[in-house]
Amino acid sequence: MTVSSDLECIRAVAKSYFDAHDQLLPAHDWHHVQRVETLAERLAAARSTDDRVLGLAVLLHDIGRGKEDAGEIDDHAAWGAEEARRILSSSEEFGLEAVDGLPMGDIDVADETIDAVGHCIRAHRYSNDIEPTTLEARILSDADNLDALGAIGIARVFSYGGEKGTAIHDPAVPIEEDDSRAGRTSVNHIHKKILELPDWMYTDEGRELAAERTRVVVDFVDRLEAEVSGQR
Repeated sequence: MTVSSDLECIRAVAKSYFDAHDQLLPAHDWHHVQRVETLAERLAAARSTDDRVLGLAVLLHDIGRGKEDAGEIDDHAAWGAEEARRILSSSEEFGLEAVDGLPMGDIDVADETIDAVGHCIRAHRYSNDIEPTTLEARILSDADNLDALGAIGIARVFSYGGEKGTAIHDPAVPIEEDDSRAGRTSVNHIHKKILELPDWMYTDEGRELAAERTRVVVDFVDRLEAEVSGQR
Protein backbone atom coordinates (compact mmCIF):
# COMPACT_ATOMS: atom_id res chain seq x y z
CA MET A 1 0.00 0.00 0.00
CA THR A 2 1.65 3.23 -1.16
CA VAL A 3 1.44 6.10 1.33
CA SER A 4 1.29 9.32 -0.68
CA SER A 5 1.78 12.86 0.51
CA ASP A 6 -1.97 13.48 0.79
CA LEU A 7 -2.28 10.49 3.08
CA GLU A 8 0.42 12.05 5.25
CA CYS A 9 -1.69 15.19 5.51
CA ILE A 10 -4.71 13.14 6.57
CA ARG A 11 -2.49 11.23 8.99
CA ALA A 12 -1.74 14.52 10.76
CA VAL A 13 -5.44 15.38 10.88
CA ALA A 14 -6.42 11.91 12.14
CA LYS A 15 -3.77 11.97 14.85
CA SER A 16 -5.06 15.33 16.05
CA TYR A 17 -8.30 13.63 17.14
CA PHE A 18 -6.27 11.39 19.45
CA ASP A 19 -4.04 14.20 20.68
CA ALA A 20 -7.13 16.22 21.58
CA HIS A 21 -8.06 13.75 24.35
CA ASP A 22 -5.73 14.09 27.33
CA GLN A 23 -7.25 11.03 28.97
CA LEU A 24 -7.42 8.84 25.87
CA LEU A 25 -7.72 5.20 26.86
CA PRO A 26 -4.58 3.22 25.89
CA ALA A 27 -6.53 0.30 24.43
CA HIS A 28 -7.71 2.53 21.57
CA ASP A 29 -4.91 5.06 21.20
CA TRP A 30 -2.93 6.18 18.14
CA HIS A 31 -0.60 3.19 18.54
CA HIS A 32 -3.59 0.96 17.79
CA VAL A 33 -4.10 2.82 14.50
CA GLN A 34 -0.42 2.34 13.64
CA ARG A 35 -0.65 -1.40 14.32
CA VAL A 36 -3.81 -1.69 12.22
CA GLU A 37 -2.03 0.15 9.42
CA THR A 38 0.87 -2.32 9.51
CA LEU A 39 -1.52 -5.27 9.46
CA ALA A 40 -3.61 -3.76 6.66
CA GLU A 41 -0.49 -3.27 4.54
CA ARG A 42 0.40 -6.93 5.09
CA LEU A 43 -3.09 -8.15 4.18
CA ALA A 44 -3.24 -5.87 1.13
CA ALA A 45 0.09 -7.01 -0.29
CA ALA A 46 -0.28 -8.69 -3.70
CA ARG A 47 -4.00 -7.84 -3.77
CA SER A 48 -5.75 -5.44 -6.12
CA THR A 49 -6.84 -2.96 -3.51
CA ASP A 50 -7.61 0.72 -3.85
CA ASP A 51 -4.65 1.85 -1.77
CA ARG A 52 -5.99 5.36 -1.27
CA VAL A 53 -9.34 4.16 0.05
CA LEU A 54 -7.70 1.66 2.36
CA GLY A 55 -5.05 4.09 3.57
CA LEU A 56 -7.58 6.82 4.35
CA ALA A 57 -9.95 4.39 6.05
CA VAL A 58 -7.22 2.96 8.26
CA LEU A 59 -6.07 6.39 9.40
CA LEU A 60 -9.59 7.66 10.08
CA HIS A 61 -11.35 4.53 11.37
CA ASP A 62 -11.08 5.35 15.08
CA ILE A 63 -11.20 9.16 15.14
CA GLY A 64 -14.44 8.96 17.11
CA ARG A 65 -13.16 6.54 19.73
CA GLY A 66 -12.17 9.21 22.23
CA LYS A 67 -15.62 10.79 22.02
CA GLU A 68 -17.32 7.43 22.56
CA ASP A 69 -15.14 6.61 25.55
CA ALA A 70 -15.95 10.05 26.98
CA GLY A 71 -19.67 9.37 26.57
CA GLU A 72 -20.11 12.14 23.98
CA ILE A 73 -21.35 9.83 21.20
CA ASP A 74 -22.87 6.34 21.07
CA ASP A 75 -21.09 4.80 18.08
CA HIS A 76 -17.59 5.86 17.08
CA ALA A 77 -17.82 4.00 13.75
CA ALA A 78 -20.99 5.74 12.59
CA TRP A 79 -19.79 9.12 13.85
CA GLY A 80 -16.32 8.54 12.42
CA ALA A 81 -17.69 7.77 8.97
CA GLU A 82 -19.57 11.07 8.89
CA GLU A 83 -16.62 12.99 10.30
CA ALA A 84 -14.34 11.40 7.73
CA ARG A 85 -16.71 12.63 5.02
CA ARG A 86 -16.50 16.14 6.45
CA ILE A 87 -12.70 15.99 6.59
CA LEU A 88 -12.25 14.62 3.09
CA SER A 89 -14.85 16.95 1.57
CA SER A 90 -13.28 20.10 3.02
CA SER A 91 -9.73 19.18 3.93
CA GLU A 92 -8.52 22.79 3.93
CA GLU A 93 -10.42 23.33 7.20
CA PHE A 94 -8.32 20.83 9.11
CA GLY A 95 -4.83 20.48 10.51
CA LEU A 96 -1.70 22.43 9.73
CA GLU A 97 -1.25 24.82 6.86
CA ALA A 98 1.00 22.29 5.19
CA VAL A 99 2.42 18.83 5.81
CA ASP A 100 5.62 17.94 3.97
CA GLY A 101 5.11 21.04 1.83
CA LEU A 102 1.62 20.05 0.65
CA PRO A 103 -1.14 22.49 1.66
CA MET A 104 -4.20 20.74 3.08
CA GLY A 105 -6.39 22.52 0.55
CA ASP A 106 -4.57 20.76 -2.29
CA ILE A 107 -6.10 17.39 -1.37
CA ASP A 108 -8.82 16.43 -3.83
CA VAL A 109 -10.87 13.37 -2.86
CA ALA A 110 -13.52 12.07 -5.26
CA ASP A 111 -17.04 11.45 -3.95
CA GLU A 112 -16.80 7.73 -4.70
CA THR A 113 -13.59 7.53 -2.66
CA ILE A 114 -15.25 9.30 0.25
CA ASP A 115 -18.22 6.91 0.05
CA ALA A 116 -15.88 3.91 0.01
CA VAL A 117 -13.91 5.21 3.00
CA GLY A 118 -17.13 5.80 4.91
CA HIS A 119 -18.29 2.24 4.28
CA CYS A 120 -14.96 0.87 5.53
CA ILE A 121 -15.23 2.88 8.74
CA ARG A 122 -18.85 1.92 9.41
CA ALA A 123 -18.23 -1.76 8.74
CA HIS A 124 -15.00 -2.13 10.74
CA ARG A 125 -16.76 -2.32 14.09
CA TYR A 126 -17.36 -5.92 15.16
CA SER A 127 -20.45 -5.17 17.24
CA ASN A 128 -22.25 -3.19 14.52
CA ASP A 129 -22.94 -6.30 12.43
CA ILE A 130 -22.44 -4.36 9.18
CA GLU A 131 -21.17 -6.63 6.44
CA PRO A 132 -18.09 -5.20 4.70
CA THR A 133 -18.86 -5.44 1.00
CA THR A 134 -15.55 -4.24 -0.47
CA LEU A 135 -12.06 -5.70 -0.32
CA GLU A 136 -10.79 -2.58 1.43
CA ALA A 137 -13.51 -2.81 4.10
CA ARG A 138 -12.77 -6.49 4.64
CA ILE A 139 -9.06 -5.83 5.04
CA LEU A 140 -9.68 -3.04 7.55
CA SER A 141 -12.07 -5.28 9.48
CA ASP A 142 -9.53 -8.12 9.54
CA ALA A 143 -6.66 -5.84 10.56
CA ASP A 144 -8.70 -4.23 13.33
CA ASN A 145 -9.84 -7.61 14.66
CA LEU A 146 -6.32 -9.04 14.51
CA ASP A 147 -5.15 -6.30 16.86
CA ALA A 148 -7.68 -7.65 19.38
CA LEU A 149 -6.06 -11.10 19.28
CA GLY A 150 -2.69 -12.48 20.35
CA ALA A 151 -0.47 -10.98 23.03
CA ILE A 152 -1.41 -7.42 22.15
CA GLY A 153 -5.07 -8.36 22.24
CA ILE A 154 -4.70 -9.78 25.75
CA ALA A 155 -2.94 -6.60 26.86
CA ARG A 156 -5.70 -4.46 25.39
CA VAL A 157 -8.49 -6.46 27.06
CA PHE A 158 -7.05 -6.00 30.52
CA SER A 159 -6.05 -2.40 29.87
CA TYR A 160 -9.60 -1.58 28.78
CA GLY A 161 -11.08 -3.54 31.67
CA GLY A 162 -8.93 -1.63 34.12
CA GLU A 163 -9.93 1.67 32.57
CA LYS A 164 -13.61 0.77 32.97
CA GLY A 165 -13.26 -0.79 36.42
CA THR A 166 -14.16 -4.26 35.15
CA ALA A 167 -13.12 -7.22 37.30
CA ILE A 168 -10.31 -9.34 35.87
CA HIS A 169 -11.97 -12.59 36.93
CA ASP A 170 -14.85 -13.44 39.23
CA PRO A 171 -15.59 -17.07 40.13
CA ALA A 172 -19.12 -15.98 41.05
CA VAL A 173 -19.73 -15.04 37.41
CA PRO A 174 -18.87 -18.15 35.37
CA ILE A 175 -19.03 -17.73 31.62
CA GLU A 176 -21.99 -20.10 31.28
CA GLU A 177 -24.07 -17.85 33.58
CA ASP A 178 -22.93 -14.52 32.13
CA ASP A 179 -25.81 -13.31 29.97
CA SER A 180 -24.25 -9.93 29.17
CA ARG A 181 -23.25 -9.18 25.60
CA ALA A 182 -19.64 -8.16 26.26
CA GLY A 183 -18.89 -10.12 29.42
CA ARG A 184 -19.05 -8.93 33.03
CA THR A 185 -15.36 -9.64 33.62
CA SER A 186 -12.33 -9.28 31.39
CA VAL A 187 -11.90 -13.05 31.20
CA ASN A 188 -15.53 -13.46 30.22
CA HIS A 189 -15.06 -10.75 27.59
CA ILE A 190 -12.30 -12.86 26.07
CA HIS A 191 -14.67 -15.81 25.86
CA LYS A 192 -17.64 -13.83 24.57
CA LYS A 193 -15.93 -11.59 22.04
CA ILE A 194 -12.22 -12.11 21.49
CA LEU A 195 -12.35 -15.85 20.85
CA GLU A 196 -15.22 -15.29 18.40
CA LEU A 197 -13.18 -12.98 16.18
CA PRO A 198 -11.57 -15.71 14.01
CA ASP A 199 -15.05 -16.52 12.69
CA TRP A 200 -15.31 -12.93 11.43
CA MET A 201 -12.17 -12.91 9.30
CA TYR A 202 -12.59 -12.31 5.56
CA THR A 203 -9.15 -12.81 4.02
CA ASP A 204 -7.16 -16.04 3.85
CA GLU A 205 -4.09 -14.49 5.48
CA GLY A 206 -6.30 -12.85 8.08
CA ARG A 207 -7.70 -16.25 9.00
CA GLU A 208 -4.20 -17.72 9.24
CA LEU A 209 -2.95 -14.93 11.48
CA ALA A 210 -6.12 -15.09 13.56
CA ALA A 211 -5.65 -18.82 14.15
CA GLU A 212 -2.08 -18.27 15.30
CA ARG A 213 -3.00 -15.38 17.58
CA THR A 214 -6.01 -17.23 18.97
CA ARG A 215 -3.77 -20.04 20.19
CA VAL A 216 -1.87 -17.48 22.24
CA VAL A 217 -5.12 -16.26 23.80
CA VAL A 218 -6.41 -19.78 24.52
CA ASP A 219 -3.13 -20.79 26.17
CA PHE A 220 -3.21 -17.66 28.31
CA VAL A 221 -6.82 -18.17 29.42
CA ASP A 222 -6.17 -21.85 30.22
CA ARG A 223 -3.19 -20.87 32.37
CA LEU A 224 -5.09 -18.05 34.08
CA GLU A 225 -8.03 -20.26 34.92
CA ALA A 226 -5.70 -22.95 36.28
CA GLU A 227 -3.99 -20.38 38.48
CA VAL A 228 -7.16 -18.80 39.89
CA SER A 229 -8.53 -22.25 40.70
CA GLY A 230 -5.33 -23.18 42.51
CA GLN A 231 -4.37 -25.94 40.08
CA ARG A 232 -1.08 -24.25 39.10
